[in-house]
Amino acid sequence: MSRIINLDSVGKERTRLTKSIVLCIRELAKQSNVTSETKDQAAFIALALQSIADGIDVSVAAWEKRDYWVKADKFRMEWMWAGQYADRMKNAVLSEDWGALAASLPTIAQKFSKVVVSDNHRLGKPWTDAYTLLKFHRKG
Repeated sequence: MSRIINLDSVGKERTRLTKSIVLCIRELAKQSNVTSETKDQAAFIALALQSIADGIDVSVAAWEKRDYWVKADKFRMEWMWAGQYADRMKNAVLSEDWGALAASLPTIAQKFSKVVVSDNHRLGKPWTDAYTLLKFHRKG
């Protein structure tokens, strides 16, 4: 029996999500009023950060199997902020506290300052219906 290779690893998913977050922050910066798309974009950032935070333990599992504890701990510390900001963003979006949301975005943007998203990206609009999804997650 042959080995199963997962082409959509947690690392690739994290890269896709970080690029999508950067794109989303760019689009949010262009907005002057709160629209349904603004809510979707803010909710997407919250959900994407939570997804990144959830994937950290999966990413370091291979290192821990090989006893690379320092490397695993360093990686966890490097991404610890993602879960914290995911919670802040979720609370801000659901309570419609746009001031708190605006205060969090510069820090998130700074964390992803080295992420490059070309103008010819194929990401589309990953934030579509994210607000509805966020509200559903809160209830579920």
